[in-house]
Amino acid sequence: MQSDKTYSIKIENLTKQFNGFTAVDNISFFVESGELFGLLGPNGAGKTTTIRMLTGILKPTRGTAYIGEYDIQKKPLEAKQLMGIVPEMANAYVDLSAIKNLLLIGELYGIEKKERIKKAEDLLKLFGLYKKRYQKTRTFSKGMQQRLIVAMGLMNDPKLLFLDEPTSGLDVESVRLIRRLIRQFNNNGTTIVLTTHNIEEANQLCDRVAIMNHGEIVVIDRPEKLKHAIQSTSSIEIAFDKKVKAEELMLDGVTEAKKVGDKLKLYTEKPEDVIPILIKYSQSSSNKIISLNTLAPNLEDVFLKLTKREEK
Repeated sequence: MQSDKTYSIKIENLTKQFNGFTAVDNISFFVESGELFGLLGPNGAGKTTTIRMLTGILKPTRGTAYIGEYDIQKKPLEAKQLMGIVPEMANAYVDLSAIKNLLLIGELYGIEKKERIKKAEDLLKLFGLYKKRYQKTRTFSKGMQQRLIVAMGLMNDPKLLFLDEPTSGLDVESVRLIRRLIRQFNNNGTTIVLTTHNIEEANQLCDRVAIMNHGEIVVIDRPEKLKHAIQSTSSIEIAFDKKVKAEELMLDGVTEAKKVGDKLKLYTEKPEDVIPILIKYSQSSSNKIISLNTLAPNLEDVFLKLTKREEK
């Protein structure tokens, strides 16, 4: 590793087994300071187990994890002082007001009273909750509660923030606000590790992504580089006047066909050969083509191709 870089996370051969089942299988990677790093994968891929080991909640079966310069197993207190954590299943204290939830977290971190009040008020303003600061959080919508939980993870001004599925199941307004604030805190120097199964979220936010499947890391790279790496897998998006089943379009040169909304997406290595066949199909079936677009690979295509390759 180059000496001019600093790292917020370094892990080597990290493994976690539960009663013979390997949830995380011998993974190694680093996260540079100031990076927005995504852990991407389907449910059950090992993302949350990895985060629980990195935050000291779970003890690894073997391997090491460093947070900054601290081994999370040997110096957990020092490591935890560097981090903020927003677990997937986190909850605020529903019988406390929004501001009391934040003040409690500030007290646990040993922040002096005057400073923690100011910090809590600033975060409530930032997350659009200031007007409801004295309201019990049991009256909050799911989106408002999640905004409060993310704010709680920021009370100690962490150098490193772990966000485990922070926008899962939220309304559009809350998703946009949380994503905007993730970018803002990252731009201000906070290193962020984001776990998500939302591929578009990873594409929009992350400097690099690690794709996990069955406890292993399949690949790590920048989203654009990953898309470029499978440039040969282009797709055609087509809509017909009358309904067509995806299996009807498994024509010569089409490797996969699937329904996407009111359109059909056809994967092919040679769109220029498939388009004339589609036109012939349209003419022979008297089914007019309404729209037809060729698309470069996106991160979802990368994810599907790499995870399918691993499962073969």
